[in-house]
Amino acid sequence: MNTSKTTYSEELVFRPLPQLVIDANVNPQEFAAAQAAAQADYLAYWEDAAHELEWFHKWDAVLDTTNAPHYHWFPGGQCNIVHNALDRHITTGNKNKLALIWEGEAGDSKKYTYYELYREVNRLANALRSLGISKGDRVVLYLPLIPQTMITMLACAKIGAVHCMVFSGFSAKILRQRVVETQAKVVVTADGFYRNGHLIALKTLVDEALMGGSDSVETVIVVNRATLDVHMSEARDIWYDALIRQERSEAATEVMHAHDPLFILHTSGTTGEPKGVIHGHGGYMVALHRSLNWVFDIKPTDIFWCTGDLGWITGHSYVVYGPLIAGTTTVMYEGHPLYPQADRMWDIVSRYGVTVLYTAPTVIRMLMRYGHQYPRMHDLSTLRLLASAGESISPDTWLWFYKNIGHSQCPVLDTWWQTETGSCMITPFPVSVLKPGSVHRPVPGIMVDIVDDQGQAVPTGVQGNLVITQPWPSMLLDLDRNSQKYQSTYWPLKTHWYWTGDIVSRDEDGLIWIHGRSDDILNIAGHRIGNVELENAFLAHKAVAEVAVVGIPDKIKGEVGKAFVVLRPDFAVLEDRNEIIRMLKEHLRKEIGPVAVIRVIEFVDTLPHTQSGKIARHILKDREAGIAKDPSLLAES
Repeated sequence: MNTSKTTYSEELVFRPLPQLVIDANVNPQEFAAAQAAAQADYLAYWEDAAHELEWFHKWDAVLDTTNAPHYHWFPGGQCNIVHNALDRHITTGNKNKLALIWEGEAGDSKKYTYYELYREVNRLANALRSLGISKGDRVVLYLPLIPQTMITMLACAKIGAVHCMVFSGFSAKILRQRVVETQAKVVVTADGFYRNGHLIALKTLVDEALMGGSDSVETVIVVNRATLDVHMSEARDIWYDALIRQERSEAATEVMHAHDPLFILHTSGTTGEPKGVIHGHGGYMVALHRSLNWVFDIKPTDIFWCTGDLGWITGHSYVVYGPLIAGTTTVMYEGHPLYPQADRMWDIVSRYGVTVLYTAPTVIRMLMRYGHQYPRMHDLSTLRLLASAGESISPDTWLWFYKNIGHSQCPVLDTWWQTETGSCMITPFPVSVLKPGSVHRPVPGIMVDIVDDQGQAVPTGVQGNLVITQPWPSMLLDLDRNSQKYQSTYWPLKTHWYWTGDIVSRDEDGLIWIHGRSDDILNIAGHRIGNVELENAFLAHKAVAEVAVVGIPDKIKGEVGKAFVVLRPDFAVLEDRNEIIRMLKEHLRKEIGPVAVIRVIEFVDTLPHTQSGKIARHILKDREAGIAKDPSLLAES
């Protein structure tokens, strides 16, 4: 960990416009009062937030700490997140309000009111029950950004089943791993989908993943998205439309305990084995609702577009559950931001009148390459709030977004959170004084500190470990089938502080700045992938004797991988290294999928090791950064 003093460059400071402060759901005085109240009694703060939603039975306590760090929020409380995301809106003026605006890459579109979405979810909920799926059963989703993905997530939650989304860019091998780990009874997929002008086949990957059968999977439900000619197993496969055709549009909502599992979402770990993070119904919905109304300042007329994929936590929280709980209109786009040209996002903003745009720095950097000509082609005047997530946003990227997309009128909120945290934890509010590059302060009710490796607080300007010192409602419940790793990974030193793995510092104004990771995790375009996970994939190829993967900077994706490969003797003598690189990259794509971006493969004779025999990645990383330039370091052992 770098404990040196951080020098902050001359900082630009942006103050909110007066009208924005007047119209905000939470003005500066209310924000200060909420911070003070939460500091004095954070449990009372979160109980007040919970009262804003509907419960079947009120909780017996706000927080149960008897099995810490396995905390239970709102024990005794009975609820269902779908009741608050859909059911309760049907008895209000939101019934005929647009819930979802979906657009396909080819230009086709579909809109659902809350009532229409409610009926579709109920049909699938009834169909899943007819297949024998009930409370606690696991359902794996291998789907792109189409309406049926949202409908399936909500239908699972409605009947108490646990959904596990697998990113549609992952390989058949990873899909099989997820199915085996979760012991899913049902897999839901599509025949294919459109991405950057290409037709991507999905059903064939499901067939490959389930080749030879699966002990748990009884049914594969297939959405007809691209009208592909796919193989359908008569005993196992069924078309989505055929499944729901005769189902009723009313369905009972399962009564769940607040801490009952809602979904499992896998995130990379330092050991190479992705961790199945479990989130529940009660606390998760409370924190999401508060963040939509306070951080994103949701108004009745808003059109909210989070560009995150449903295969990641951003999509779960801020495409599906959060916006629907808040009763707003959420936008979903199937395709690539550059298709058919670099103005697709701005065209969508203009046509649908998007008011809040939440995207990733990677996407912004990608579009920055094309200058300001494409944003100027479209009317972006409906935008009133911009936000980013997934990785730190650099000041220059922040400023481009602010000036060219927000026309210097929209605050840019750099939000920090993780798969494990469930919702925004550190972020500015629309009324905050902003410094480009800073994630600002924790939201009310979230307690954090910056400490060294021994848990001692570090001074202002010094980099340290970001820890969360008190539990929070949207926190992960556990790791699927691995409670021991849950404690050792997130609560080391027996402090009962949650260690985020991020290195941060605090400036003289108390604002937090993110500097990177303390563990072996790459952040590629906002997607976390473990170094060991990538190395294990390389080692599965017969050409590789030893390998080390480190992160290197990338202008668009923020970070990509560089692999140092020691070849086996029979491959080391081959002269065509380009062909070996091609083979290895193709192999990696098959093992993990296109999300695993290895920009450079360098062949070396040996790798540096620690005295205990572990690969010393830090030496390679320092060499890449120009800190250690001596090539002989590669021969250390």
